[in-house]
Amino acid sequence: MTNTKKSTVLFLCTGNSARSQMAEALLRHKAGDLFEVHSAGTHPEAVDSRALDALQKYGIDAKDVVSKDVNTFAGQAFDYVISLCDKASVECRSYPNAGKQLAWDFPDPKTRVGNQPFYTTLNELNTRLAMFLLVEEKQVKQVQETLQDAPLTEFFKCLTDPIRLKTLMLCHYHGELCVCELMEALQEESQPKVSRNLAVLKKANIIKDRKHGQWVFYKINPDLPLWEKSVIAESTENNVQSIAEELHRLDAMKNRPDRASFCK
Repeated sequence: MTNTKKSTVLFLCTGNSARSQMAEALLRHKAGDLFEVHSAGTHPEAVDSRALDALQKYGIDAKDVVSKDVNTFAGQAFDYVISLCDKASVECRSYPNAGKQLAWDFPDPKTRVGNQPFYTTLNELNTRLAMFLLVEEKQVKQVQETLQDAPLTEFFKCLTDPIRLKTLMLCHYHGELCVCELMEALQEESQPKVSRNLAVLKKANIIKDRKHGQWVFYKINPDLPLWEKSVIAESTENNVQSIAEELHRLDAMKNRPDRASFCK
């Protein structure tokens, strides 16, 4: 009989308000079928809303996130105990009943300088967790198959066409758009031309479509690797002036598709 018992992981930080919460949600998103994941703080604080925003923006489930004291797990054994800051590493240097203990040190995004510190920390955690899976999990092949990045050159090639790039920026801003809305925003009279570019993005798994009545809506694929989502998000947010006219035309558009059932 196959052993289906999941490996257990506990992420530790001082406040359990940002880094450990993001690490917990990320690992559950990446390999929840292989790991049972928890997080806690040595001096727990309220969960930072910016950490939740960063997770939700990239399509990572952040529901039921609650800050917990490390004593909540007193007496419980974990296969991996991973501290994410120096203070937690010192306070829990020898965590009882830990199969393997790792000490990772990430800057606190709440005091970190630079543009979008919570997204930067999320990306760094994502990279470290990818390495963790490669090193620690013998079943990583299964994980890799579900999280396989599109070829690097293919992804960036898709961004070289102005229609495709602006389509992604508009979809990032609005969430979902249909062909007629994109035609209006881009001032493109040729539907086949817009549809061909959407097909290229769909073939590369960068966007997904959803049919609702007579309309087909397109959105950025929520299962994109985090770094690809970051490229699209930061390109949009730091260059929103480049789609200002397109957004204005879309706002002025009449008879836009019905969004009575916008979910799924």
